[in-house]
Amino acid sequence: MIRLQAVLKDYIWGGIKFGKMFGRDNGGKRMSESWEVSVHCDGPSRYEGGTLAEYLKKNPLAVDKAGSPFPVLIKYIDAAQNLSVQVHPGDEYARRVENDNGKTEMWYILGAEQGAGIYCGFKRDTGKEEFLRKVKDGTVEEFLNFIPVKEGDCFLIEAGTVHAIGAGCVICEVQQSSNVTYRVYDYNRKGADGKPRSLHVEKAVDVINFKAFEDHTNTGKYVNVAGGRLRRLTRCKYFECRKLDLNGRYAEKNESSFTAVNVLKGEGKADGQLFKAGDSFFVPCGEEFVLEGSAEILLTTEGIQ
Repeated sequence: MIRLQAVLKDYIWGGIKFGKMFGRDNGGKRMSESWEVSVHCDGPSRYEGGTLAEYLKKNPLAVDKAGSPFPVLIKYIDAAQNLSVQVHPGDEYARRVENDNGKTEMWYILGAEQGAGIYCGFKRDTGKEEFLRKVKDGTVEEFLNFIPVKEGDCFLIEAGTVHAIGAGCVICEVQQSSNVTYRVYDYNRKGADGKPRSLHVEKAVDVINFKAFEDHTNTGKYVNVAGGRLRRLTRCKYFECRKLDLNGRYAEKNESSFTAVNVLKGEGKADGQLFKAGDSFFVPCGEEFVLEGSAEILLTTEGIQ
Protein backbone atom coordinates (compact mmCIF):
# COMPACT_ATOMS: atom_id res chain seq x y z
CA MET A 1 0.00 0.00 0.00
CA ILE A 2 1.46 3.34 -1.11
CA ARG A 3 0.53 6.66 0.51
CA LEU A 4 0.08 9.37 -2.13
CA GLN A 5 0.59 13.13 -2.02
CA ALA A 6 -2.06 15.44 -3.48
CA VAL A 7 -1.51 18.00 -6.27
CA LEU A 8 -3.41 21.26 -5.64
CA LYS A 9 -4.95 23.31 -8.46
CA ASP A 10 -5.95 27.00 -8.30
CA TYR A 11 -8.81 27.83 -10.68
CA ILE A 12 -10.88 31.00 -10.66
CA TRP A 13 -14.07 29.31 -9.40
CA GLY A 14 -12.50 27.47 -6.45
CA GLY A 15 -12.63 27.91 -2.67
CA ILE A 16 -10.64 27.15 0.47
CA LYS A 17 -12.69 24.41 2.16
CA PHE A 18 -9.96 21.78 1.83
CA GLY A 19 -8.01 23.65 4.50
CA LYS A 20 -10.60 22.83 7.15
CA MET A 21 -11.68 19.47 5.71
CA PHE A 22 -8.29 17.93 5.01
CA GLY A 23 -5.65 20.24 6.46
CA ARG A 24 -4.53 21.36 2.99
CA ASP A 25 -2.38 24.49 2.59
CA ASN A 26 -1.82 26.17 -0.77
CA GLY A 27 0.07 29.24 0.41
CA GLY A 28 -3.07 31.36 0.66
CA LYS A 29 -4.20 30.54 -2.87
CA ARG A 30 -7.47 28.84 -3.76
CA MET A 31 -7.66 25.07 -3.64
CA SER A 32 -10.14 24.50 -6.44
CA GLU A 33 -9.10 20.90 -7.05
CA SER A 34 -6.95 18.43 -5.16
CA TRP A 35 -5.71 15.65 -7.45
CA GLU A 36 -5.41 12.64 -5.17
CA VAL A 37 -4.67 9.65 -7.41
CA SER A 38 -3.23 10.56 -10.79
CA VAL A 39 -0.71 9.51 -13.41
CA HIS A 40 -1.79 12.30 -15.81
CA CYS A 41 1.04 14.54 -17.01
CA ASP A 42 -0.91 17.65 -15.89
CA GLY A 43 -0.71 16.59 -12.22
CA PRO A 44 0.88 13.25 -11.34
CA SER A 45 0.55 12.00 -7.76
CA ARG A 46 3.80 11.59 -5.82
CA TYR A 47 4.90 9.19 -3.12
CA GLU A 48 8.13 8.88 -1.19
CA GLY A 49 9.81 7.02 -4.07
CA GLY A 50 8.81 9.34 -6.94
CA THR A 51 5.58 9.59 -8.94
CA LEU A 52 2.80 7.05 -9.21
CA ALA A 53 3.39 7.02 -12.98
CA GLU A 54 7.03 6.05 -12.43
CA TYR A 55 6.01 3.31 -9.99
CA LEU A 56 3.54 1.82 -12.48
CA LYS A 57 6.09 1.95 -15.29
CA LYS A 58 8.38 -0.22 -13.15
CA ASN A 59 5.49 -2.38 -11.89
CA PRO A 60 2.96 -2.65 -14.76
CA LEU A 61 1.14 -5.61 -13.20
CA ALA A 62 0.21 -3.39 -10.24
CA VAL A 63 -2.76 -2.10 -12.26
CA ASP A 64 -4.07 -5.51 -13.34
CA LYS A 65 -2.84 -8.88 -14.53
CA ALA A 66 -2.76 -7.63 -18.14
CA GLY A 67 -0.51 -4.68 -17.34
CA SER A 68 -3.12 -2.19 -18.53
CA PRO A 69 -2.65 1.59 -18.42
CA PHE A 70 -3.88 3.18 -15.19
CA PRO A 71 -7.49 4.12 -16.05
CA VAL A 72 -8.57 6.80 -13.55
CA LEU A 73 -7.87 10.18 -12.02
CA ILE A 74 -9.39 10.85 -8.59
CA LYS A 75 -9.78 14.40 -7.29
CA TYR A 76 -11.66 16.59 -4.85
CA ILE A 77 -13.45 19.70 -6.16
CA ASP A 78 -14.46 22.77 -4.11
CA ALA A 79 -16.86 24.92 -6.14
CA ALA A 80 -17.13 28.35 -4.51
CA GLN A 81 -18.65 29.56 -7.79
CA ASN A 82 -20.50 27.73 -10.56
CA LEU A 83 -18.22 25.81 -12.86
CA SER A 84 -18.70 26.40 -16.56
CA VAL A 85 -21.35 24.54 -18.53
CA GLN A 86 -19.15 21.96 -20.23
CA VAL A 87 -18.89 18.58 -21.89
CA HIS A 88 -16.21 15.91 -22.26
CA PRO A 89 -15.61 13.83 -25.40
CA GLY A 90 -15.61 10.07 -25.64
CA ASP A 91 -12.51 7.99 -26.29
CA GLU A 92 -12.51 7.95 -30.10
CA TYR A 93 -12.86 11.73 -30.49
CA ALA A 94 -10.48 12.59 -27.65
CA ARG A 95 -7.72 10.30 -28.91
CA ARG A 96 -8.09 11.49 -32.51
CA VAL A 97 -8.38 15.22 -31.77
CA GLU A 98 -6.70 15.76 -28.37
CA ASN A 99 -4.26 12.83 -28.02
CA ASP A 100 -5.88 12.09 -24.66
CA ASN A 101 -8.52 9.76 -23.26
CA GLY A 102 -12.21 10.52 -23.22
CA LYS A 103 -13.80 11.45 -19.94
CA THR A 104 -16.63 9.68 -18.17
CA GLU A 105 -16.76 10.68 -14.51
CA MET A 106 -18.50 10.02 -11.21
CA TRP A 107 -19.42 12.70 -8.66
CA TYR A 108 -19.84 11.78 -5.01
CA ILE A 109 -21.19 14.71 -3.01
CA LEU A 110 -19.01 15.33 0.05
CA GLY A 111 -20.91 18.44 1.09
CA ALA A 112 -23.41 20.97 -0.22
CA GLU A 113 -24.55 24.35 1.01
CA GLN A 114 -28.28 25.01 1.23
CA GLY A 115 -29.79 25.26 -2.23
CA ALA A 116 -26.68 23.92 -3.98
CA GLY A 117 -26.98 21.57 -6.91
CA ILE A 118 -25.62 20.36 -10.21
CA TYR A 119 -26.65 20.66 -13.85
CA CYS A 120 -26.71 17.30 -15.58
CA GLY A 121 -27.92 16.63 -19.12
CA PHE A 122 -30.90 17.96 -21.05
CA LYS A 123 -34.49 18.05 -19.80
CA ARG A 124 -35.68 16.90 -23.23
CA ASP A 125 -34.31 15.93 -26.62
CA THR A 126 -32.60 19.00 -28.01
CA GLY A 127 -31.32 19.93 -31.46
CA LYS A 128 -27.88 21.31 -32.28
CA GLU A 129 -29.18 24.58 -33.74
CA GLU A 130 -31.59 25.12 -30.86
CA PHE A 131 -28.78 24.53 -28.41
CA LEU A 132 -26.44 26.96 -30.21
CA ARG A 133 -29.10 29.69 -30.07
CA LYS A 134 -29.37 29.23 -26.30
CA VAL A 135 -25.59 29.36 -25.94
CA LYS A 136 -25.48 32.59 -27.96
CA ASP A 137 -28.17 34.35 -25.90
CA GLY A 138 -26.82 33.05 -22.56
CA THR A 139 -29.85 30.96 -21.57
CA VAL A 140 -28.50 27.45 -22.07
CA GLU A 141 -29.15 26.62 -18.40
CA GLU A 142 -32.89 26.61 -19.19
CA PHE A 143 -32.35 23.37 -21.14
CA LEU A 144 -30.44 21.57 -18.41
CA ASN A 145 -31.62 19.43 -15.50
CA PHE A 146 -30.89 21.21 -12.23
CA ILE A 147 -30.61 18.62 -9.46
CA PRO A 148 -30.46 19.77 -5.81
CA VAL A 149 -27.85 17.70 -4.00
CA LYS A 150 -26.92 16.63 -0.49
CA GLU A 151 -24.03 14.79 1.11
CA GLY A 152 -23.94 11.16 0.01
CA ASP A 153 -25.54 11.62 -3.41
CA CYS A 154 -23.78 10.04 -6.38
CA PHE A 155 -24.00 10.70 -10.13
CA LEU A 156 -22.38 9.09 -13.17
CA ILE A 157 -21.64 11.73 -15.82
CA GLU A 158 -21.01 9.89 -19.06
CA ALA A 159 -18.92 11.36 -21.87
CA GLY A 160 -21.12 13.57 -24.06
CA THR A 161 -23.33 14.73 -21.17
CA VAL A 162 -23.51 18.52 -20.80
CA HIS A 163 -23.02 19.38 -17.11
CA ALA A 164 -21.91 21.90 -14.52
CA ILE A 165 -21.11 21.76 -10.80
CA GLY A 166 -23.01 24.45 -8.94
CA ALA A 167 -21.61 26.84 -6.34
CA GLY A 168 -21.53 25.45 -2.81
CA CYS A 169 -20.76 21.84 -3.79
CA VAL A 170 -17.74 19.87 -2.59
CA ILE A 171 -17.29 16.73 -4.67
CA CYS A 172 -15.10 13.68 -4.90
CA GLU A 173 -14.70 12.96 -8.59
CA VAL A 174 -13.52 9.70 -10.09
CA GLN A 175 -12.90 10.07 -13.81
CA GLN A 176 -11.03 8.56 -16.69
CA SER A 177 -7.38 9.59 -16.76
CA SER A 178 -7.95 12.63 -18.97
CA ASN A 179 -7.87 16.42 -18.81
CA VAL A 180 -10.04 17.31 -21.80
CA THR A 181 -12.90 19.73 -21.16
CA TYR A 182 -14.94 21.72 -23.67
CA ARG A 183 -16.57 24.83 -22.18
CA VAL A 184 -19.77 25.90 -23.90
CA TYR A 185 -20.91 28.68 -21.54
CA ASP A 186 -19.11 30.45 -18.69
CA TYR A 187 -21.45 33.25 -17.50
CA ASN A 188 -19.28 35.85 -19.30
CA ARG A 189 -16.69 35.29 -16.57
CA LYS A 190 -13.16 36.66 -16.91
CA GLY A 191 -10.04 34.65 -16.18
CA ALA A 192 -7.06 35.60 -14.04
CA ASP A 193 -5.72 37.65 -16.96
CA GLY A 194 -8.86 39.81 -17.01
CA LYS A 195 -9.99 38.43 -20.37
CA PRO A 196 -13.09 36.31 -21.03
CA ARG A 197 -12.32 32.61 -20.60
CA SER A 198 -12.07 30.70 -23.85
CA LEU A 199 -14.98 28.57 -25.05
CA HIS A 200 -14.87 25.44 -27.19
CA VAL A 201 -18.35 25.43 -28.72
CA GLU A 202 -17.43 23.93 -32.09
CA LYS A 203 -15.74 20.90 -30.55
CA ALA A 204 -18.45 20.64 -27.90
CA VAL A 205 -21.29 20.23 -30.39
CA ASP A 206 -19.29 17.48 -32.10
CA VAL A 207 -19.48 15.34 -28.95
CA ILE A 208 -22.67 16.36 -27.08
CA ASN A 209 -25.42 13.81 -26.56
CA PHE A 210 -28.49 15.90 -27.41
CA LYS A 211 -30.96 13.30 -26.12
CA ALA A 212 -32.84 13.75 -22.83
CA PHE A 213 -30.68 12.74 -19.87
CA GLU A 214 -30.87 9.12 -18.67
CA ASP A 215 -29.34 8.22 -15.32
CA HIS A 216 -27.02 5.19 -15.48
CA THR A 217 -25.34 5.66 -12.10
CA ASN A 218 -26.27 2.13 -10.92
CA THR A 219 -25.86 2.68 -7.17
CA GLY A 220 -26.45 -0.36 -4.95
CA LYS A 221 -27.65 -0.93 -1.40
CA TYR A 222 -25.47 -1.28 1.70
CA VAL A 223 -24.24 -4.79 2.52
CA ASN A 224 -22.88 -5.61 5.96
CA VAL A 225 -19.29 -6.87 5.96
CA ALA A 226 -16.72 -7.65 8.64
CA GLY A 227 -15.58 -4.25 9.89
CA GLY A 228 -18.47 -2.16 8.60
CA ARG A 229 -20.74 -1.96 5.58
CA LEU A 230 -20.25 -1.51 1.83
CA ARG A 231 -22.31 -0.18 -1.04
CA ARG A 232 -21.61 0.23 -4.72
CA LEU A 233 -21.70 3.90 -5.79
CA THR A 234 -21.33 3.30 -9.52
CA ARG A 235 -20.03 0.79 -12.03
CA CYS A 236 -19.12 1.43 -15.65
CA LYS A 237 -16.56 0.15 -18.18
CA TYR A 238 -13.86 2.49 -16.84
CA PHE A 239 -14.14 2.13 -13.05
CA GLU A 240 -16.13 0.76 -10.16
CA CYS A 241 -16.55 2.80 -6.97
CA ARG A 242 -17.67 1.52 -3.58
CA LYS A 243 -18.17 3.34 -0.30
CA LEU A 244 -16.96 1.64 2.85
CA ASP A 245 -18.38 2.79 6.17
CA LEU A 246 -15.58 1.47 8.34
CA ASN A 247 -16.32 0.55 11.93
CA GLY A 248 -13.67 -1.89 13.09
CA ARG A 249 -11.27 -3.96 10.97
CA TYR A 250 -11.82 -4.54 7.24
CA ALA A 251 -9.52 -6.60 4.99
CA GLU A 252 -9.61 -7.04 1.22
CA LYS A 253 -7.49 -8.60 -1.52
CA ASN A 254 -8.34 -7.88 -5.16
CA GLU A 255 -6.71 -10.44 -7.46
CA SER A 256 -7.79 -8.74 -10.70
CA SER A 257 -7.36 -4.97 -10.15
CA PHE A 258 -5.60 -2.23 -8.24
CA THR A 259 -7.57 -0.51 -5.47
CA ALA A 260 -7.44 3.24 -4.82
CA VAL A 261 -8.31 4.13 -1.22
CA ASN A 262 -9.56 7.66 -0.47
CA VAL A 263 -10.45 8.57 3.12
CA LEU A 264 -13.45 10.91 2.99
CA LYS A 265 -14.03 11.22 6.75
CA GLY A 266 -12.73 9.79 10.00
CA GLU A 267 -9.44 8.28 11.05
CA GLY A 268 -7.71 4.97 11.66
CA LYS A 269 -4.91 2.82 10.29
CA ALA A 270 -4.19 1.49 6.80
CA ASP A 271 -1.81 -1.47 6.97
CA GLY A 272 -0.64 -0.05 10.28
CA GLN A 273 -0.14 3.50 8.92
CA LEU A 274 -2.20 6.20 10.62
CA PHE A 275 -4.71 7.90 8.33
CA LYS A 276 -7.11 10.83 8.56
CA ALA A 277 -9.67 12.50 6.29
CA GLY A 278 -8.10 13.45 2.97
CA ASP A 279 -5.45 10.72 2.91
CA SER A 280 -5.15 8.63 -0.25
CA PHE A 281 -3.46 5.31 -1.00
CA PHE A 282 -2.74 3.04 -3.95
CA VAL A 283 -2.95 -0.74 -3.45
CA PRO A 284 -1.34 -2.88 -6.19
CA CYS A 285 -3.32 -5.67 -7.82
CA GLY A 286 -3.17 -8.86 -5.76
CA GLU A 287 -2.01 -7.20 -2.54
CA GLU A 288 -4.11 -7.56 0.60
CA PHE A 289 -4.80 -4.42 2.61
CA VAL A 290 -6.26 -3.92 6.07
CA LEU A 291 -8.20 -0.85 7.24
CA GLU A 292 -8.95 -0.26 10.91
CA GLY A 293 -10.85 2.55 12.58
CA SER A 294 -13.99 4.63 12.14
CA ALA A 295 -14.17 6.30 8.74
CA GLU A 296 -15.95 6.77 5.43
CA ILE A 297 -13.75 5.51 2.61
CA LEU A 298 -14.01 5.44 -1.19
CA LEU A 299 -12.67 2.28 -2.86
CA THR A 300 -12.04 2.51 -6.61
CA THR A 301 -11.09 -0.40 -8.89
CA GLU A 302 -11.15 -1.18 -12.61
CA GLY A 303 -14.49 -1.15 -14.34
CA ILE A 304 -16.51 -4.01 -15.75
CA GLN A 305 -15.92 -4.47 -19.46
